[in-house]
Amino acid sequence: MKFKMTALEKKWVLYDVGNSAFVMLVATIFPIYFNHLADQAGISSVNYLAYWGYATSICTLLVAILGPTLGAVADTKNYKKVIFSVCLGVGVIGCVVMGFISSWIWFLGIFILAKTGYSSSLIFYDAMLTDVTEPERMDIVSSQGFAWGYIGSCIPFVASLGVVLGAGKLGLGMQTSMAIAFLITAVWWLLSAFPLLRSYKQKYFVETTEHIVKNSFSRLGHTFKDIAKEKHILIFLIAFFFYIDGVYTVIDMATAYGQALGLDSTGLLLALLLTQIVAFPCVLIFSRLSKKISSTTIITICIAAYLGIAIYAYWLDTQLDFWILAVLVGMFQGTIQALSRSYFAKIIPAEKSGEYFGIYDICGKGASIFGTAFVSVLSQLTGNVNIGVSALSVMFLVGLLLFRKAVKANGQLTGN
Repeated sequence: MKFKMTALEKKWVLYDVGNSAFVMLVATIFPIYFNHLADQAGISSVNYLAYWGYATSICTLLVAILGPTLGAVADTKNYKKVIFSVCLGVGVIGCVVMGFISSWIWFLGIFILAKTGYSSSLIFYDAMLTDVTEPERMDIVSSQGFAWGYIGSCIPFVASLGVVLGAGKLGLGMQTSMAIAFLITAVWWLLSAFPLLRSYKQKYFVETTEHIVKNSFSRLGHTFKDIAKEKHILIFLIAFFFYIDGVYTVIDMATAYGQALGLDSTGLLLALLLTQIVAFPCVLIFSRLSKKISSTTIITICIAAYLGIAIYAYWLDTQLDFWILAVLVGMFQGTIQALSRSYFAKIIPAEKSGEYFGIYDICGKGASIFGTAFVSVLSQLTGNVNIGVSALSVMFLVGLLLFRKAVKANGQLTGN
């Protein structure tokens, strides 16, 4: 039987289409523009990669600190959409402002603000999954979000790429072309959020009390204690911390990595566009397979694949190698994120989704503090970016072993 999404599920998926455009910009054009600004300031390629990694680590640290607290507040009746809207606004405004900055240090500062807004909005967006669909539909709906996000983000990206690469023919300078590209992405992102904002209703919540923030902290404390007792959730979060750390580090630093190796900018951008195109059918194929094969088996396959990708990165030094890497990442990137999100949503209490997804985000994007910092420090110490990136294989190996342990613990709990 053909799977058909409801109107609300489609509007939830549409936001993935919008925010993915910002992710694409962060992974491609942002680091190239920062490289341009850094080069003008006389910063070496190794230090450029390190500074970009440090900025990304600061973003994820801020989200790790803010996420659980805001998530607990968002679980209060009618608060989830409000906090989501604020985070969305910070991200969109920051994206626009970055196009008008010519100082590398100020660019990094606004980048941290914009990416923190984006990452924070995802905490509440992910938590909305329990409100917009049913548990048995979560794997496919979550996968649809990532799939259409990948292919949908290509539209503003191609438009932005056309402006940036065709700047000379259009009579535009570097900064003007970048400002237009950033504006295209910001408008696309904002417009994609409107249908969800108009239709979303918080289905599961905690009733409003007199001291919302104080009580949210109290609930959050109880949630941490509950997780410590729920072995299947605790081990999954630790496993997720390790394997998704590597995934997000690859996403955040792919273009910066290629630039540090001295690869052609146009080739890098087109390779990462190919990643999006490859990811679209692969996520849909894996989501269909999740009806016949357990989602936990598919997640295991994806982690093992990333382990191989990280090892392969050690020998990467040509444009062809980068293209091969881009295709391999595209095959598994969306699926591992989509099925991890839906798997977690199915094992947590729906009325506490904001709190739990705030903690999930600590173990997710918050974990990439270590991945990006690890790659940055190791690259500086060794003077070799390949060693820094390939060292992520350790993260995937630990994540793989712990994930299988978490699945076993959940099976013992449910009797499966």
